[in-house]
Amino acid sequence: MNNKSTKHTKVLILGSGPAGYTAAIYAARAMLKPILVHGSQPGGQLTTTTDVENYPGYSKVIQGPWLMDEMKGQAEAVGTEMIQDHINKVDLTKKPFTATGDSGQVYTADSFIISTGAQARWLNLKSEQEFRGFGVSACATCDGFFFKDKEVAVVGGGNAAVEEAMFLTKFASKVKLIHRRNELRAEKMLQEKLKANKKIEIIWDSVVDEVLGDKEPKGVNGIKIKNVKNNKITELKVHGLFIAIGHDPATSLFRDQLKMDKEGYLITKPDSTETNVPGVFAAGDVKDKIFRQAVTAAGMGCMSALEAEKFLSKTN
Repeated sequence: MNNKSTKHTKVLILGSGPAGYTAAIYAARAMLKPILVHGSQPGGQLTTTTDVENYPGYSKVIQGPWLMDEMKGQAEAVGTEMIQDHINKVDLTKKPFTATGDSGQVYTADSFIISTGAQARWLNLKSEQEFRGFGVSACATCDGFFFKDKEVAVVGGGNAAVEEAMFLTKFASKVKLIHRRNELRAEKMLQEKLKANKKIEIIWDSVVDEVLGDKEPKGVNGIKIKNVKNNKITELKVHGLFIAIGHDPATSLFRDQLKMDKEGYLITKPDSTETNVPGVFAAGDVKDKIFRQAVTAAGMGCMSALEAEKFLSKTN
């Protein structure tokens, strides 16, 4: 290993977003001089969210990308070194931990905070991507409020889809749940609740074919759905489309090194961000498939930095 290309830090943070930036703020304030490595789009999922109304501390609507820029600036101001690189290999089997970037840079660290996040699965339709953030969303708790007294559609058939549909009935006048099969995968109790809700209509054996909308002001005004049995196309008038077909945590890098559940989320100890490897911590959506909020991710980022500080003080 060429020493010129090795950078050492007490705390290496992988991934930005609210979890990574908050971890960096706390670690830097503890004089640990953290290095945060982020990809080409720092800020995580919040950079694809426009209006944010549920982050504490702001009485006016704020923009997701702006909030992430502010957190990044704060982390830098208190002493975090930010590096853009793509980590393609990590070794958590021996101390110090090592991570290798596409740039050829080798990072060594006494402790490791993983906040690589998760990505919502999308339908990958051109029209869906065009209206992302303008009526197409993957988070009902983030965006449901914007569809007061409007008709919306939810795509999916698991617990997440059913929960999103139920949540949206608080705001929307009608919720259409579109599922490609003729039965849901969601838990039976949830299904019963769903079917009892007068505001929800289930459309079976169907997939979204196209998202329709206006260019000015930009927004969704309908969707085309295709029946998978007879290929018949129907048009539905809706103002919002919520995709609830699951998330993929960015954890492939840690396979066979850290404990994860069957969906690939990192498993941490109760009331802790510590993984099964002492000194390695996980914060945010990379370990949390329940809440997935900016504020809970930030909270876990704080926990991970405090736990890393405690770990380092014991090992030094």
